[in-house]
Amino acid sequence: MDRFYSDDQRMVRETARKLSDDVVAPAAAAIDRDDVFPRAVYEALAEQGLFGIPLPEVAGGVGLDAVTACIVMEEIARGSGAVGNAFAIPVEAALFLHHHGTAEQQKLIAGIVEGKLIPATAVTEPDHGSDVAAMTTTARRDGDDYIIKGTKAWVTFGQVADVVMVFAKTDPDAGHRGISCILVETDRPGVIRGKSEDLLGMHGLAECMLTFDEVRVPVTNLIGAEHGAFKMAMENFNFSRLMMSSMALGMAQAAMEDAVAYAHDRKQFGKPIFQHQAVQFMIADMAKDISAARLLIHHAARLYDAGHPIAQEAAQAKLFTTDMAQVHISNALQIHGGNGYSREFRVERLFRDVRLSQIYEGTNQIQRMIIARQVQKAYT
Repeated sequence: MDRFYSDDQRMVRETARKLSDDVVAPAAAAIDRDDVFPRAVYEALAEQGLFGIPLPEVAGGVGLDAVTACIVMEEIARGSGAVGNAFAIPVEAALFLHHHGTAEQQKLIAGIVEGKLIPATAVTEPDHGSDVAAMTTTARRDGDDYIIKGTKAWVTFGQVADVVMVFAKTDPDAGHRGISCILVETDRPGVIRGKSEDLLGMHGLAECMLTFDEVRVPVTNLIGAEHGAFKMAMENFNFSRLMMSSMALGMAQAAMEDAVAYAHDRKQFGKPIFQHQAVQFMIADMAKDISAARLLIHHAARLYDAGHPIAQEAAQAKLFTTDMAQVHISNALQIHGGNGYSREFRVERLFRDVRLSQIYEGTNQIQRMIIARQVQKAYT
């Protein structure tokens, strides 16, 4: 497929692959074992300018496109799904501020792209995940300030973030039409970081619960229009679903590469197990579905770059890619036999890490609902 990439895309892909092979992959096992935010690896991504790939040059970015961002994500996640996840956070935050932030807020973009200012986004709550409109965190107006009260769960980078984009109800009685997004500096009084959860996979992302106990911020920290954040979030989800799809794709690609190598080295019944048809069929299905997923993702990304709505295409890419990655990474582990169950082999970590992709950025059940509604609009 890379025969259809532009020269810029090939160059960036090679840069990302080299960084993934030389820096990300060698650190992946330690990141998983120690569950500590990999600041040095994060800064290495920033030094290569990768956080600004889809951001226009006038905004301080590289000025490429969503397709290239997807290519980079695949390569980084091929080395470590967790580092791929970490790559997505600043990319999405910089784009969000570029599209919706005030001139003053957009000054933060340079620090984000350079890796010096770590952002986070707080949407999900302990009792409200997919049902965003039911959130209970509030931001009440008090003169020239908002006072934020509530708790957010599963905040990636919550332990280390310098700034958090908090989604809260500025009109508690208006449902999704009463949600606003407010920038909160984490050194403000009342911002309380909880402990990191002991997660199945995706370690090293400094995830935690954030509590906002009467946190006072100026009204000038409002991002976009008051009460307009639900629409902003839904639009942002379209791009973030391309990122999550590409993350799962990179992990599936890594699993296939490991399965092929292992199947050639491992001998059973007098010959390499790759020569057994049962193994060949599993690997053939991996190759088929990985290629199909890449086409779905890049098709949606090209539509996004052209300015077209992609709610259905992004949901399809996310649904198909994350489901297929779960299946084929499991099959790659099966090809490794008992060794696949050992942490000495990368496929064991991939098996744990990829599971989040079916939950993150809207569960795959939500993706099916989105697709069905878009089909209904098209045919009724």
